[in-house]
Amino acid sequence: MAKRQLTRRQSWRIEKIQEERAARAAKRETRALEELEGGDLGPEQTGLVIAHFGVQVEVEALEGDLSGQIMRCHLRANLPPLVTGDRVVWRAGAQGSGVIVAQLPRSSELCRPDMRGVLKPVAANVDQIVIVFAPLPHPHANLIDRYLVAAEHAGIHPLLLLNKADLVDDENGAMLDELLGVYRQLGYPLLEVSARQGGGMEDLMARLDGHISVFVGQSGVGKSSLVNSLLPGVDTRVGALSELTGKGTHTTTTARLFHFPGGGELIDSPGIREFGLGHVSRDDVEAGFIEFNELLGTCRFRDCKHDREPGCALLKALEDGRVHPQRMASYRHILSSLPADEY
Repeated sequence: MAKRQLTRRQSWRIEKIQEERAARAAKRETRALEELEGGDLGPEQTGLVIAHFGVQVEVEALEGDLSGQIMRCHLRANLPPLVTGDRVVWRAGAQGSGVIVAQLPRSSELCRPDMRGVLKPVAANVDQIVIVFAPLPHPHANLIDRYLVAAEHAGIHPLLLLNKADLVDDENGAMLDELLGVYRQLGYPLLEVSARQGGGMEDLMARLDGHISVFVGQSGVGKSSLVNSLLPGVDTRVGALSELTGKGTHTTTTARLFHFPGGGELIDSPGIREFGLGHVSRDDVEAGFIEFNELLGTCRFRDCKHDREPGCALLKALEDGRVHPQRMASYRHILSSLPADEY
């Protein structure tokens, strides 16, 4: 009992310390904002959030004499949380600083729940989500399918990207062929590239051209290497796989937006080993499995759970080979992770 009380006391103390630190940071930010707004601020203009650092963001000016310049901006307290890709209204201050006064409407947003289940946007105004995976770390179909569900839910077109194609060998080749074959059969666009050797990079560049894309995928799949290859001179940090776990180490710590010389933008997001879908419903999950579209609503029972019910259209399609066992297993795994009221 004493140990349990001590744990609670420690947790309470940690929360208090975090609250005190956040309060001190907020006070410092308020003072800085007051100093800025007490001086001479420039006229309102539009800008693009290219990186987020807690209580401050980096904004690229989109018009006027400052067009193309990057400014470190403070946020007014009445603003909603901003993310990379947001378009905003801001006013310039002195010495490369500024104040964001409004957020412009988003055309799309990619969201995920945090560790406490609170829904957090990851990137805004993107029209293409590039789901990056590699032979190592071992790719998991369930994580790919979670991204596909999230993309469908957000109305963002997906592109599947196998990086490190030079690491395909006799040991992993059959597994990868089967994995990729499932998505090719479903009609998803899929590319195989090697950021290190350059293979397939021209095809990838053509797919990114003219789009606002976001790179997602677990740590270690080579997203930073892809950015370095696509945008020479950017020099994002590249991490090696952990020898102990075979998983990637985090090198990107905040989502950042990059411009392509020929048009289009790319948002590189921090590596995510798990992608929670606690913010979506059962219907949203089913909509994310595109091969289910013509089957849903045709089961014998209207409230069919697609588990053991007689006359289930999905189970019949599974038996006939029209639904792949890997996808059915992934669908069930995702459903089991939803809140009880949705499952």
